[in-house]
Amino acid sequence: MLQRLGRRAAALALAQLFGPARAQPTPAPWPAGLGDPFTLGVASGMPRPDSVVIWTRLAPRPLEPGGGLPPRAFQVRWEVAEDERFVRIVRHGEFLARPERAHAVHVEVDGLSSGRGYHYRFRAGDALSPVGRTRTAPAEDAPVRRLRLALASCQHYEQGWYAAHREIAGRELDLVLFVGDYIYESTSARQRVREHEGPVPHTLEAYRARHATYKLDADLRAAHAAHPWVLTWDDHEVENDYAAESSPSGLDAAAFLRRRAAAYQAYFEHLPLAPARAPHGPQMRIHESYRWGRLAELWTLDARQHRSVQACGGGRAGGRVLSACAELADPTRTVLGGEQERWLAQGLAGSDRPWKLLAQASQFSASGVGAPPLDQRIYSDGWDGYPRARERLLDAIAAASGNTLVLGGDVHRHVAAQLRLRPGDERSPVVATEFVCSSITSRGLAEPLVAAMRASNPDLLHARSDERGYALVELTPQAALCDFRAAPHPVQPGAALHSQARFVVESGRPGVARD
Repeated sequence: MLQRLGRRAAALALAQLFGPARAQPTPAPWPAGLGDPFTLGVASGMPRPDSVVIWTRLAPRPLEPGGGLPPRAFQVRWEVAEDERFVRIVRHGEFLARPERAHAVHVEVDGLSSGRGYHYRFRAGDALSPVGRTRTAPAEDAPVRRLRLALASCQHYEQGWYAAHREIAGRELDLVLFVGDYIYESTSARQRVREHEGPVPHTLEAYRARHATYKLDADLRAAHAAHPWVLTWDDHEVENDYAAESSPSGLDAAAFLRRRAAAYQAYFEHLPLAPARAPHGPQMRIHESYRWGRLAELWTLDARQHRSVQACGGGRAGGRVLSACAELADPTRTVLGGEQERWLAQGLAGSDRPWKLLAQASQFSASGVGAPPLDQRIYSDGWDGYPRARERLLDAIAAASGNTLVLGGDVHRHVAAQLRLRPGDERSPVVATEFVCSSITSRGLAEPLVAAMRASNPDLLHARSDERGYALVELTPQAALCDFRAAPHPVQPGAALHSQARFVVESGRPGVARD
């Protein structure tokens, strides 16, 4: 990507966060009188059969620069145990929390047993963190009876409370799958029920403060402490509707890459990602693959960092409503980028798991309004704006064996859809199923518009945008079940969620039906 920029632009972007090599710092004693260093809680993620990543960040005053800590390195002790009382400690060690990484702690704990639960905690000086629970993935050859996950996205802090996370924290789950818009850089005065800590972030310290605001929510901290998380991102982690190095707000390439570098670093600093996934300036790998025994394989996809600029915008990034746009037919346009497309196609072709899960940020099925092609209106930032890229992925899905589920978020509505080789053509075979979760809090489209969407797209079995929530997905060797959990908008602090709709996919029979 940086090859497409001038040398000076690339150098400016990379230089923001990476200076000359530094000597190993000497850890400082924990300062007295600073208060609780674990205000942002604990988290775990990236579960493998023999390892998991555990996370915290030292931040006694998290909305202040540096989290309220002096710019020195501090030693943090970590422990992983088989029991909640930490009588049977199986792994322990120390981590040097550095100021240039916001005193964040990322430990990839290996040597663990597969398919079992653990407890973990951290210590800084005399301060002890909350206890987190996590679990490893089953052994790759294990016959697994069930995978149960919560699919979630889009948690605009200002537009509601995190009642969905409170329910997720209390569920029996194997993992939380979060598919984008973990923070929002933007604000919306008309929809505001609580406030961000400051204006739209552009700098590293501002993005750190925005992440800290979200982590200070007790329900979100509880969901992180209860389960391992697997994550990918969408656009609001940086800027709404950005595409690769192009900024919808008109920043030049060098300025936008500086902003993206700051946003990516703050994202890494606040989430349970492996140390090897730390960003290099404005570049960071987020796409991964995971196996859950012999039952399932999961790919998390990056639909922002490598995508083509949205069509028919004169070369400027940003989504817009389109009809009759000739650029849409360009076969070189991509959402994932060529390298990631090939990686995914090879992974699908080589996987022998009966369930294949593609976790990406948006709605994959068609959602335009009106009669295609000339009278249909589509939104250019979604997969409708990249029809040839969608065709290539559908071809790769059709060529693979087993059952494929495409899981998404972003659009703030619960969606269940058939995925056909030729979208919208009822003569075309169904090759996969799509489940899209509504937002945790972010407002949705007006229901008359969603009704027009359903009328225009017969493959949409379900689409509702008036309620917030998440999707509870359960896989067994026989079937995949999806329960769309929902609450009214805006979500109130004590809101109780209900089942909006339930769907089932039977193994070996492509397509989805109401349960």
